[in-house]
Order: sequence, then structure tokens, then C-alpha cells
Amino acid sequence: MLAKRMILCLDVKDGRTVKGTNFGNLKDAGDIVELAKRYSDEGADELVFLDITASHERRKTMLTWVEQVAEAVNIPFTVGGGISSDLDVSNLLSKGADKVSINTAALIKPALIDTLALCFGRQCIVVAIDARKEDGNWNVYINGGRKKTSYELFSWAKEAESRGAGEILFTSMDHDGTNQGFACEAVARLSEELTIPVIASGGAGKMEDFYDAFTLGKADAALAAGVFHYGKLAIPDVKRYLDSREIEIRI
Repeated sequence: MLAKRMILCLDVKDGRTVKGTNFGNLKDAGDIVELAKRYSDEGADELVFLDITASHERRKTMLTWVEQVAEAVNIPFTVGGGISSDLDVSNLLSKGADKVSINTAALIKPALIDTLALCFGRQCIVVAIDARKEDGNWNVYINGGRKKTSYELFSWAKEAESRGAGEILFTSMDHDGTNQGFACEAVARLSEELTIPVIASGGAGKMEDFYDAFTLGKADAALAAGVFHYGKLAIPDVKRYLDSREIEIRI
């Protein structure tokens, strides 16, 4: 069995790490590079760096930020934000990224997934999906949660997989920043319907939430941000807890 992964997320705006609730009310959480190095040193399995306003502002991810973070860490590093072409991906990989996360551009032009998977290998392509449950349906949003689409979570995830996505990063907009736990029911359905890894995101507040993501949600990885940014939890403590509950995790 592959070890479960704990992934730390850096949401970046104007050169600073930020964290909000339900994709709004953003608050400063610290320096990008300092946090990245800290999490790498503390035992995070991976980092995800999301330039959260790049698509909305119709610009590319700032390469200097990516390069600085890549130099500070020694764990796999995924970058997302404003990626819309194979050149964008090539530039990010050249600056030290190991994988890329695509969201808005993939929904606008789904064939982008095919192109990137062919050029760089599906192991390099993470498709991020931001969704909110409304009237019983999980509706997909783009532009950092600002714009609702006609897509539905599960059908879009399956299409993304069929086009070459190597992983799905699902963030529940309803759970984001609430510290009330992950959307385990939806994560479990994704895990059951897909053959590629599913990363659960949105809602981590206590150690038990990670356990639930891996057991109830059947997730391959759990992503968190604010609960670690503000010192509520520490990575080594969560990993020891999971190990004590017989979750296969790298200590």
C-alpha cells in the first residue's frame, strides 16, 4: 500500500501567503519562502503553491516566487495559477516545480489536459477542482471560486482523468477554512469512481480530520493550510497520531 501524503498549501496573493474562509476574507499568513522551508523541514510530504489571483487577473504565476520556494525545499512541489499552455508548464518546471496544477484553463479548454499530459506525462499534471454543494449538486467554480460553471464535480473529475490528469485536487468551497473537517462523503465518491489519486482539501481543523479523510474519505492525500500556518497543529504531531491509528504515513 502506498503511504498516505500530507500536503501543505501556500495560497499566494501579492507575494504573501494568505488564508481565508470559503474562498473569501483573506488574511496574511506569512512569508512564502519561510513557510515553505519550515514545512519542508517539519516533514510535509509535498507542497502546493497556488497563485490564487493569477487566473482572475489574467496573468501568469510569478516565476521568481516559484524559483525561491524551489530553492528552499527538498520535497515535491506543485505550482498552480494562471497556467494555460505547454510553455507555461515548461517555464515552471525549469524554475523547480515538480508538478503543475491546472483549474480554470482546463475547464475553459479541456483539451489542455490532453496536451499537457502528452508533453510532460500525466504524473506531472494535477487537475484542481473547486466545488460547492448547491441544491444537492456539487457545482464547479473557476477564477478562484468567483465564477460558477455548468460543470458538476464527479463528471468533470472523470473527464479530467480520461484526458490524462495524474491526480485530482478537490477543494470543498463549503469546508474551506472552516476547521470543521473535510467533505469526506464527496471525497470517498471521487476515490471510488476514479483510478488516479485524490487529494482532499478544505476543512482541516484537528488531527481526527486527517484520519477521517484517509479512512472515511479514502483519500490518497490530505491538503491543509491555515491549521498549520497559525500553529493550531504541527506536522510531526499529526503524523505520529496517524501512525498510532495505523495509517500508513511517512514519519
